[in-house]
Amino acid sequence: MNDAQEAVRLDATDPLPTLRDAFHIPPAPGGTYAEAAYFAGNSLGLQPKSAARWVTEELEDWSRLAVAAHTKGRRPWVDYHELAREPCARLVGALPHEVVAMNSLTVNLHLMMATFYRPSGDRTRIVIEDAAFPSDSYAVRSQAVHHGLDPQRTVVRLRPREGEEHLRTEDVIDYLEREGRHVALLLLGGVNYLTGQLMDMRAITKAGRAAGAVVGWDLAHAAGNVPLRLHDWDVDFAAWCSYKYLNSGPGAVAGCFVHERHGRDAALPRLSGWWGTDPATRFEMRPEISPPRSADAWQVSNPPILALAPVLASLEIFDRVGMDALRAKSERLTGYLAARLESVRGLEMLTPADPAMRGCQVSIRVPDAAGVVERLAATAGVIADAREPDVVRLAPAPLYCTFEDCHRAAAALRATLDLEPHG
Repeated sequence: MNDAQEAVRLDATDPLPTLRDAFHIPPAPGGTYAEAAYFAGNSLGLQPKSAARWVTEELEDWSRLAVAAHTKGRRPWVDYHELAREPCARLVGALPHEVVAMNSLTVNLHLMMATFYRPSGDRTRIVIEDAAFPSDSYAVRSQAVHHGLDPQRTVVRLRPREGEEHLRTEDVIDYLEREGRHVALLLLGGVNYLTGQLMDMRAITKAGRAAGAVVGWDLAHAAGNVPLRLHDWDVDFAAWCSYKYLNSGPGAVAGCFVHERHGRDAALPRLSGWWGTDPATRFEMRPEISPPRSADAWQVSNPPILALAPVLASLEIFDRVGMDALRAKSERLTGYLAARLESVRGLEMLTPADPAMRGCQVSIRVPDAAGVVERLAATAGVIADAREPDVVRLAPAPLYCTFEDCHRAAAALRATLDLEPHG
């Protein structure tokens, strides 16, 4: 049996058959294949076929009912975000009142830091990873400036050891044990966007809270990718976008988690708006806010219905399959892809070799990454993405990627780089 036949066999016998038919698969560039092998779901997930129905129904209610759709629509808009509450809670391992769908990721991080980054005395530092996504870097630096602090001294960027690509859990914990008295906020990415490294969120959260710091997580590349237990891990807050692994469309409504111990504290400072007051009294138009004892207290504005509808379409799919089953398939696909790439000479693997230490991503270092990605698309219909100058990222998202896709990507990389297999 050759490699292509083995990939077909693996697809046919996998415990979780692909849900590819539930998504719109783009046509393959170049014309060699009918459909793309899509590995860019860590940048923008594919469109669920059901998303159009969800959006169309809201457009119909708008045209038919106008303002009355707030209360008389088939899914009334006034509490539309409630439809996402329990699916989001299941997705991230939270209690329902600890989550809310709102805003965009970085806006939510700022709203969280407005409450939870309270520098005082010697405890002023914000700790992030050196390879944090730029938006996180910009956000925390601007928070330091907002508090009159020097971001060069306030923001600490934890780096891997010399000659290594990944930040070791024990090094994060060691820093917190040594310097924790200076740390006001620890804000790391659950899965690193560049390398695909999955952080030990439970151990790091425990160490951060033991050091007296607030612990938040950016879950942009973790939500919908790996199982999460935010409540049980005692995380203070977290935020995530929904357009990557959650397949909810460009700029779709993001999500936020606030542990219930904070949700119960009405005295916490917040940047408030109308939708953050108790819905039971919201339309009494009182001048003073009465925040509910939940994550909803951090809402500012009413939800954008047309941007939230595709989120609900996607969450419906995740609820049907479950994160544990998706994670198991993700490990099988990623392991197969990584093994196939090992036979390609000259590639430097950036993603951790241990499946328990990586998300649904294989990152490789190659010369001219952007050019390689263009050639993969043109010659084999393989859609990946590049991070300059030399990183190609491949995300075999288990909802719609197959072993055959992984075989095709590995073969295309070998041909594109004109390299021979070992032996």
